[in-house]
Amino acid sequence: MSKNAPIVAELGRPETPEETAARKAEFSKNYRASQTFRNLIAALIITVAVVAIVIFAVPRGERASEPTVDMVGIAQDVESNLDRPVLVPELDDFWRVNAAALDGGATVVWNITLAPSAEDERGFIRVAQAFDADAAWAPQLLNGSAATGTTQIDGRDWDVYKLSDSAQDNISYALGTQAGTDYILLYGSRSADSTAELAEALSPQIEAIAEAK
Repeated sequence: MSKNAPIVAELGRPETPEETAARKAEFSKNYRASQTFRNLIAALIITVAVVAIVIFAVPRGERASEPTVDMVGIAQDVESNLDRPVLVPELDDFWRVNAAALDGGATVVWNITLAPSAEDERGFIRVAQAFDADAAWAPQLLNGSAATGTTQIDGRDWDVYKLSDSAQDNISYALGTQAGTDYILLYGSRSADSTAELAEALSPQIEAIAEAK
């Protein structure tokens, strides 16, 4: 042991080399433990800060608007290609157009899907104009359901279809009428009154189609 080695108060004598090595090892162990704890706290603080930035600082923006369907433009193309008039509902702010397309098959059908614009309104109505068809065609879209009666709207007779709760595609009510050689069907999940209001709004165009035939 060196004569100049300092005397340790706790021991009352200088440390032995083994005691010095043990003390330094204990110090290193405690230092590493304290550093690990500090790093953990720092990581937690950074994580909380990042989450706060995401929640409070990132702009939310507005909900993406529904894609616009050019019903009028599509209808003009259909009329031009088929050389016959098609229904083009003149809609107020209540309705928006979700889809408009010409569907082929054994019966060619001009289809428009309408839904309320307001978020608190539910349901939809599809407007289907089946070319060169009659009421026998309608059950194909109504799960095989035939008309349950008739009603008159704006001087025109309409077939009434009341579907059961087990009907497919949430279709619960429909109105259909003959317009010349075409059969017009309004069907969906809106109420009878709502469907009748749309039928009344379409009445002038339906008359024009009937007269054109």
